[in-house]
Amino acid sequence: MDSITLQMIKLFKIRIDISKQIGDLKSNLGLEITDETREKALRNKVISLCSDIHLNKSEAIKFLNFLLCESIKIQNNNKHNQSIFLRAKDLETQGKKIIHMEIGEPDFPPPINIRKALSEIHHHTQYTKYGEPKGAPELRSAIANKILSQYHISDIDKNNIMICHGARFAIYLIMATVLDNEDEIIIIDPSWPAYKDCASNFGIKTRIIKTNIENNWNPDISEINSMINPNTKMIILNYPNNPTGKILNTDLQDQIIEIANENNLYVLSDEIYSIYAYKPWRSISTYKYKNKIVVQSFSKSHSMTGFRIGYVIAPPNIISKMSKLQSLCLTNVSSPIQYVALKALYSDITNNSTIVKSRLNMIEKLAKSIGLNFIQPNGALYIFIQLPDCYDSVKLANKLLDCGLAISPGTMFGNYKNFIRLSVCQDTKQLIEGMDILNNILNGES
Repeated sequence: MDSITLQMIKLFKIRIDISKQIGDLKSNLGLEITDETREKALRNKVISLCSDIHLNKSEAIKFLNFLLCESIKIQNNNKHNQSIFLRAKDLETQGKKIIHMEIGEPDFPPPINIRKALSEIHHHTQYTKYGEPKGAPELRSAIANKILSQYHISDIDKNNIMICHGARFAIYLIMATVLDNEDEIIIIDPSWPAYKDCASNFGIKTRIIKTNIENNWNPDISEINSMINPNTKMIILNYPNNPTGKILNTDLQDQIIEIANENNLYVLSDEIYSIYAYKPWRSISTYKYKNKIVVQSFSKSHSMTGFRIGYVIAPPNIISKMSKLQSLCLTNVSSPIQYVALKALYSDITNNSTIVKSRLNMIEKLAKSIGLNFIQPNGALYIFIQLPDCYDSVKLANKLLDCGLAISPGTMFGNYKNFIRLSVCQDTKQLIEGMDILNNILNGES
């Protein structure tokens, strides 16, 4: 046994070295780290081998997932690209003017009553003390009541709600408590990179459904079905989508929920852009499905990105597990900020959606006028643009930044090398100026 174990360690070292070499090659060639086609081929070989040697397929796939996750971590560590956002901030400290079309941070202020709420906190001493790990009961009850009223459902109360330190930490907690090492989750690309990053941190294998502009960013239901195996535990949805602004048609979303139900999968739905929905949209909260988990936040809807407060809607047993881990990590979300969020919950934020829609309309017109290819976004804060195949979005993003425009390269969101994401979180004047810079650079390169 010892001898076999030592042989395995030696082979593992060889595999690590090869992974580093492959990572360098992929980086130099601008290739995506995860290659679902090659992984699928290797997975089939492992399954075939299991039949030959009478080995449990599920356990073998778990071991394969461990190896694949380690390779991804190694190759991610080999990437030295500084984010456009950090580079932009660094240039600003040097006195350079930067137009920020790379980040989804609304430029309009939080609701007017937030200023008053901040000044009131010292009168409410209960919000200056330690709080419950799940969050203040009155805030959780208020959120539950709002959901009941908004979606006309009857199966949610404060026990289904947990207040978190932003939506990102909520997703981290969910993966840490619901999933185990080498479990598999399904992610629909293009997608917010935090899903993959959190999964990788826990050794969870991500299986990627790649959508494309030619198919209007619709996932292939048959492809989702083909990926599911005994190790599959969750599918992640994000609609309205970051970066495309896509909203799934209800029948397609219904099919995904049905697949999850048939295979007893968790459905994690990131709905932080829900107020920016410009076609019919349905929350996962409205489905009569026991394994639904919804993430929400005050960041985008209320322009409270710096307040770092979000919440989860989930079955009480999941909330209980998450609250134990949150208590271990940070005791509770800042009590004063929870008071502010309680007041923000009753604010009128409809004008935020109106502002964003008008900006999206303007950017769409400008993008069309300079011949850019895109699908009209159904919501969110972005437009995801396809450039000719000859373009490398990372190189273009760095060149634009040198000219004073920050944008997000498509490779942030999956294997979309010739795509860029533009955010509309700046005033009209700056957005027009940013589009002029983009037009000038594209014309200069063509």
